[in-house]
Amino acid sequence: MWSSIEAKVRRGERLSTAEGVYLFAEAPLLELGALAQELRARKTDPQLVTYVIDTNPNYTNACTVDCHFCAFYRKPGHAEAYTYDVEGVMKMMAAADRLGATTVLLQGGLNPEIPWDFYPTIVREARQRYPHITPHFFSAPEIHQMVEVSGLTIRGVLEALYQAGQRTLPGGGAEILARRVRQRISIKKGGPEAWLDVHREAHRVGMRSTATMMYGHVETDAELVEHLDYVRALQDETHGFTAFVPWSYKRGNTPMESKVKHVAGASRYLRVLAAARLYLDNFDHIQASWFSEGKKTGQIALHFGADDFGGTLYEENVHLATGHVNKTTVAELETLVRESGFTPAQRTTLYEIVRVAPGPEALEHLADDVPLFVEGLRELPAEYPAVLEGEESRAPAANGPRSADGERLITPR
Repeated sequence: MWSSIEAKVRRGERLSTAEGVYLFAEAPLLELGALAQELRARKTDPQLVTYVIDTNPNYTNACTVDCHFCAFYRKPGHAEAYTYDVEGVMKMMAAADRLGATTVLLQGGLNPEIPWDFYPTIVREARQRYPHITPHFFSAPEIHQMVEVSGLTIRGVLEALYQAGQRTLPGGGAEILARRVRQRISIKKGGPEAWLDVHREAHRVGMRSTATMMYGHVETDAELVEHLDYVRALQDETHGFTAFVPWSYKRGNTPMESKVKHVAGASRYLRVLAAARLYLDNFDHIQASWFSEGKKTGQIALHFGADDFGGTLYEENVHLATGHVNKTTVAELETLVRESGFTPAQRTTLYEIVRVAPGPEALEHLADDVPLFVEGLRELPAEYPAVLEGEESRAPAANGPRSADGERLITPR
């Protein structure tokens, strides 16, 4: 089957479901990566690897959905539950601005105590105060939460957010778009259509969004392809996705930790990326993740069909809650790209090139100026405190939770 797949890809023909399953189950890994890289070079500039300067804060960890894979959420009323008010979110935006971020990917738990007006207000205020930062806010499940508290339709919620200034939607909440999987790991989020309906309507109101996938838990190879079939079909319909972004499930501190016996490692990640590049023939951009899979795996992934290296992620708390910690700076990120043989290019949320940096030839001049930070964080980027949020004692402070710089959060609910 491999030779026929190679021929179809080179002729520009679409792969079938059975061929997709073969990519995940049997295709030779190195040949798969080489073919994915060949196709990547036809889709995007083969010399460039893009990235965005971004951060991923959270406005609440209070959530009622009880996803089995999540270590981040707390039930409303829990001593460690928190919710920021509008000005608290604006402090996050100010912190992102100080770090030079052009995108803020803001998400939170599904907290029914948050009123509807909070959501368009933080979009509007973010646009007014920080017009140069893209508010890349709210996953599909959060949109459904807004539907519940507002009484509006999905379309009505998205139109209101659009009018407030939001133009892009992150792809979180997809996990695996297969009914059996979602019933096992996130039953309260509904079936695949719950995620798909939000992104379809987002595209119809003029937003662009990403398609994501969290694999490496209870799914089968056929269910991975089912997921890709859904997003490929929606892309055919709306052409609204900018990129496909997969990452592996992190087990630590999650309710289903003991039920998932095997970690999806680097080889599985490379296979997922390469298979997605070949199967999602209507996507221009496939994102590799130095953050979720490790910096060295991320570098190798740039040779398995990925053309984008994600973002700087100055703040991230969901993976942190599982014990997974990884940090970088712009300088190091660009160095990692150069070491992989590519030229780094800063982009916007919509994949517009902002700046093309010096290419691999700059490595010899930058060696003394750009330290590399190990993933165990024994050496920290200069802009981070000696103790990162999440590394201190898990016991909540007597007067409520505090941010890394010591500021109080809103009173826990």
